[in-house]
Amino acid sequence: MSTKRILKFLRKMTVDDLPEVMNIESDAYPYPWTQKNFEDCLNKNQYLCWIFELDNKISGYIVLSAAVGEAHILNVCVHPKEQGNGWGRKILREAEWIAKQHQAENCFLEVRASNKVGLNLYISEGYNEVGFRKAYYPADKGREDAIIMAKILF
Repeated sequence: MSTKRILKFLRKMTVDDLPEVMNIESDAYPYPWTQKNFEDCLNKNQYLCWIFELDNKISGYIVLSAAVGEAHILNVCVHPKEQGNGWGRKILREAEWIAKQHQAENCFLEVRASNKVGLNLYISEGYNEVGFRKAYYPADKGREDAIIMAKILF
């Protein structure tokens, strides 16, 4: 895969990044991924893990898979201190570009039904609701539903 177009603020994630990634994950989400989740993604070829840097400091990341003409965005995160500045949109667009480099024609993701900011971002970027996962995410009072969204890339 050519990385010429990858913006200057993205680079491939390494195991050495995980302590800072875990700090951001814990700050950003009430139910964060575990370090083992990230390690598993880094150790398997079907996952694409990228770090988002501002001023040479890790400020977010994306994890996606791409196979058989489809991409699935598994985790996209911007440090809470950097949110609201358009970085999530830029990272999402780069994730789509990376997916295209792996011949993905469609891109899928899940988002918490209560995540209005995320839903608005995805809708504004051309994603459509294509399904629903009941009780998909952990929540304070049991489980929360996920909305499955998709976008045609080609």
